Amino acid sequence: MNNLDRAYNFVFRGLLADEALDSAGRAPPSLTSELDAALEEKLSLLTLAERHAVAAKRMAVVYVAIAAFENMARDLIEKVLADAYKEEWWAKGASDKIRKRAEERKLEEEKFRWHTPRGEHPIHYTDFGDLANIVRQQIAIFEPHVRSAEWVDSIFDVLERSRNVIMHSGQLADRDVERVGINIRDWIAQVGA
Repeated sequence: MNNLDRAYNFVFRGLLADEALDSAGRAPPSLTSELDAALEEKLSLLTLAERHAVAAKRMAVVYVAIAAFENMARDLIEKVLADAYKEEWWAKGASDKIRKRAEERKLEEEKFRWHTPRGEHPIHYTDFGDLANIVRQQIAIFEPHVRSAEWVDSIFDVLERSRNVIMHSGQLADRDVERVGINIRDWIAQVGA
């Protein structure tokens, strides 16, 4: 058998294996890799140092979890405050200091009309820690959802510490990644999704 025959047999067996996997119920390929490739090209990612890009991609997965948690916490806060204070949920639910800082950030961002804003409502302009502060300040109406103000602080402290490492281009150790997951699971088990 010559080299051409061997190559043909190899490719043909690969096609047969693909067909067998498809008929056995293999899931279709994910669009994620195509989306990742398109983003990599737009961001010129392949021109960056590979070791830094690989490390950052690993932390990007952790960031996704923390960012989703942060926005879920915002949703919960908005819902609980709106149930208690109706249309005045922001004015009555957040302290003057938190409202002022968030509204100043929103006004500052409005100057840059060419850039996508963080959100429409001032709660999207709060710091991560502000969310825990709002819950602590309004603990009486949050108690049916959270164990205690101290519990909320402990969850947010751990996640904010990890978030800050990632946001400043650092790398979390595996134990810290696991701790992020544990805290997110505990939050979801307590307050729901």
